[in-house]
Amino acid sequence: MAAPSPPPAKRQRKSHDDDVGKKSSPLIVFAHGAGAPSTSEWMVRWKEMLGEALGAIEVVTFDYPYISGGKRKAPPKAEKLVDYHLDVVKDTVAKYPGHPLILVGKSMGSRVSCMVAAAEDLNVSAVICLGYPLKGTKGAVRDETLLQLKVPLMFVQGNKDGLCPLNMLATARKKMKSVNELHVIDGGDHSFKIGKKYLDSTGTSQAEAEREAVQAIANFVKKSIEET
Repeated sequence: MAAPSPPPAKRQRKSHDDDVGKKSSPLIVFAHGAGAPSTSEWMVRWKEMLGEALGAIEVVTFDYPYISGGKRKAPPKAEKLVDYHLDVVKDTVAKYPGHPLILVGKSMGSRVSCMVAAAEDLNVSAVICLGYPLKGTKGAVRDETLLQLKVPLMFVQGNKDGLCPLNMLATARKKMKSVNELHVIDGGDHSFKIGKKYLDSTGTSQAEAEREAVQAIANFVKKSIEET
């Protein structure tokens, strides 16, 4: 029974050595949007990009119950997803204690991430909203959660995104209490897809535009962690 002792010691030493660098190894919980699960090509690609650029200890993705197991039900209101999302975050934090917590969400997942970030028993270093759906289906501005937040928040938005007109977002940002920044992907739609004509006219590429966005996120996260 004494044989297993060395491996735990190694894990403990590694964890101790990592303490010095914890501020450069954030823990990311990444929530999907309304229409596609965590296994979608978009989510997998962004998970990899974020994990590498941020030097994350882990990037955890998950599926909300309405879409898990291959289900394709209509998503409920964002408020009804908060408890499940919060449980995922708390379980993840328990596995990686001491690492700065970054909540990232795609579209609907970014709204829920903002709601989760408001929980009193969580210490969130920053929230990253990828295509925040500020404009509801009937045209109403959904900024209530944003105005309540005190956690640093970054928006990444395509300027062709009909769900988040940049003039509406500018108005909301002026009213927000939290430190917030915006990175605009020129020509990008709600999922940051840029039309071929625009790419040809500017001489850029989809990959280059996304790399710039991810680098902006990494800079914001680093700054947010240093200031907390």
